[in-house]
Amino acid sequence: MRVQIADFTPDRENSTPLYLQLANKLAAGIQRGLWQPDEALPSERWLSEALDISRVTARKAIDLLCERGLLNRKHGSGTYLALKIAPALEQPLSRLTNFSDELRRRGFVPGSQWISRETGVAVAEEILSLGLSPQTMVARLNRLRTADNVVMAIESTTIPAVYLPEPKRVTDSLYRYLEVNNLAPTRALQHIRAVNATAEQAKLAGIKQGTAMLLMKRIGYLANGAAIELTHSYCRSDYYDFVAELFR
Repeated sequence: MRVQIADFTPDRENSTPLYLQLANKLAAGIQRGLWQPDEALPSERWLSEALDISRVTARKAIDLLCERGLLNRKHGSGTYLALKIAPALEQPLSRLTNFSDELRRRGFVPGSQWISRETGVAVAEEILSLGLSPQTMVARLNRLRTADNVVMAIESTTIPAVYLPEPKRVTDSLYRYLEVNNLAPTRALQHIRAVNATAEQAKLAGIKQGTAMLLMKRIGYLANGAAIELTHSYCRSDYYDFVAELFR
């Protein structure tokens, strides 16, 4: 096994259940490539003894990863890495969804890695998209969106500073912050197109330069028609699946 066992040791001082901590640590290791597709993982007994946890805790962690599609159990043989792994997100195109809530519904742990949270004078695209006057101040939030610590998308959001004067007050879910402050968008226009990852995007997302990505540009509106949000999301195409229900 090409890892330090300490990497997977649950923190008993953490309020998160031990089995969930172990499952998340193993998932992160899988996504880092510590095991190859169809390679056997350490047994429940090995994990139990090496990490000083119960067999029940180890079993529940493995069961959870099997449910997520990361692992497969082979009767009489052991537990193996799935041939194809990805915290895939199936996102409906007819509903304004919350990234964090969508992931939680599918059993993943959503997260954000902040790149920057700052204010500045609106540039041309922001002025046009949000209907702003020149020299208007805006808040800009740049972050990586993650599922089980795996980068799913690179996201940049602009909000007029009148609605978000202190961007660093947003600590996790932007939409949750907007909801609490009665500023959640009630509708949005979203455009999706294919792009190739730049060198910087490839480094941030952990992919090769030039890899196909999905660029989603979304403008969110309040109930009174005012534009409150301009978001550019560069999504890993291997992790996103968009679904539209059509009628005749």
